[in-house]
Amino acid sequence: MPLSHGVELRVSCRHLLDRDTLNKSDPCVLLLMQSQGQWVEVDRSEVIKSNLNPVFAKIFTVDYYFEEVQKLRFEVYDSHGQAGVGTHDDDFLGGMECTVGQIVAQKRVTKPLFLKYGKFAGKSTITVISEEISGNNGYVELAFRAKKLDDKDLFSKSDPFLEIYRIDDDSSEQLVYRTEVVKNNLSPIWEPFKVSLNSLCSCEEKRKLRCVVWDYDSRGKHDFIGEFFTTFEEMQKAMGENKWECMNPKYKIKKRNYKNSGIVVLLDLKVSIHRVYSFLDYIMGGCQIHFTVAIDFTASNGDPRNSCSLHYINPYQPNEYLKALVAVGEICQDYDSDKKFSALGFGARIPPKYEVWGWGPWDALRPLGCIQGVVESYQSCLPKIQLYGPTNVAPIITKVARVAADEERTKEASQYFILLILTDGVVTDMADTREAIVRASYLPMSIIIVGVGNADFTDMQILDGDDGILRSPRGEPVLRDIVQFVPFRDFKNASPTALAKCVLAEVPKQVVEYYSYKAFPPRCPQPHTPDSSLGSPQ
Repeated sequence: MPLSHGVELRVSCRHLLDRDTLNKSDPCVLLLMQSQGQWVEVDRSEVIKSNLNPVFAKIFTVDYYFEEVQKLRFEVYDSHGQAGVGTHDDDFLGGMECTVGQIVAQKRVTKPLFLKYGKFAGKSTITVISEEISGNNGYVELAFRAKKLDDKDLFSKSDPFLEIYRIDDDSSEQLVYRTEVVKNNLSPIWEPFKVSLNSLCSCEEKRKLRCVVWDYDSRGKHDFIGEFFTTFEEMQKAMGENKWECMNPKYKIKKRNYKNSGIVVLLDLKVSIHRVYSFLDYIMGGCQIHFTVAIDFTASNGDPRNSCSLHYINPYQPNEYLKALVAVGEICQDYDSDKKFSALGFGARIPPKYEVWGWGPWDALRPLGCIQGVVESYQSCLPKIQLYGPTNVAPIITKVARVAADEERTKEASQYFILLILTDGVVTDMADTREAIVRASYLPMSIIIVGVGNADFTDMQILDGDDGILRSPRGEPVLRDIVQFVPFRDFKNASPTALAKCVLAEVPKQVVEYYSYKAFPPRCPQPHTPDSSLGSPQ
């Protein structure tokens, strides 16, 4: 069964269109996910009054599957009171589409918003930040109250709410939590809330936190009451007696006898921690998935000019090689930052000398881009080569393993390699292939073999460790199961996503198994460009 992970998505916008005459737009975000070709609403954010640069407190949660292309759409609307959001009375401020995989791999995605018919929504942008949610990473439950806050209202008392920001390594701030508003109260008690330690402090107890108290204004012009700085470590040390002076820096400079703008007290703190790293920990820590495809160009595939050939290029529908390549490659390309896939071929004779091609890049004249570049390269190389033999797979595995071995020496969880082998028959160098797989099982590497055509693939099941432990000819077992073999004919009448789910479902477990064996923790996430939209409400 596919392994899912919970992912938190936090959303902010910049430079939204102003649709209102007297005030600014009142934005709300709808999250939609594509299901069976239709967009289905998953959740929606709160409405933020009169704000063109909103930071939404709402945290969207989705189940993430590595082996699927999960398409998301974010739609921003100017809400109009009781009519709700998403009705014909609302003004559409723009939308953005992406995949869960893209957000997870990049950790932070900023894209322009588009109106209908592909028109830019001015300079409007939307930023989505992802963080894993997992009981393994630990949670903390916090409860705060305040005493004697400054009164910002003329005819009543302040309506205070508290925001907590995590200060990241690049000095930018990430909104962690925004409490509810307590009306007409200078000594509010806010409801307890629960956040993951990863969200609160990136699991670093000394990371600085900025806590801000505001007086709520229905027009979005919240009054600043004061702020204080702390750390999770400090919170734990004197829990129950922990209190901070809420300071307004302007008052401190201007007012001679100024002490503070109130006191904030931590009433309760409960922690549950059990640290076990997950696949998402590694991906969000910057681990890149490098994708290599190797295609069988042996004569048993048939002359590519013949419509019966497995390599025949039909102008109306892709052949089985292309279907398998695109189904798997479209998933993997979201996790490869440079989008330059390696493409290898085997079993061909290459002009002008017509030497047998053990392995090699089939188009060395130009760099390959994402999966579409590999497809175009494959189609262009077919007329230039002569299909021959034999079906030797060991050299391909060994070549990729050499690159993976270089990565292993860095002693970091920075790069993991997936080799997709597409072949029409049983390999002829089975003993060498078993040896190569045993060697590769000690490296950051997974192997996917898709059998194309109607050959008898019974012997190929030996390479897949699901039915027993694969051993080298000398009897040495694999360190871990890294091979997944699938006959394409089992998915001939299914959607492309079904094949991708099957062959990629084990990859997250294989990644975690390797780095756990090596005791390599995830790397720290790469710092992103500061985004001023993550500042205070306006």
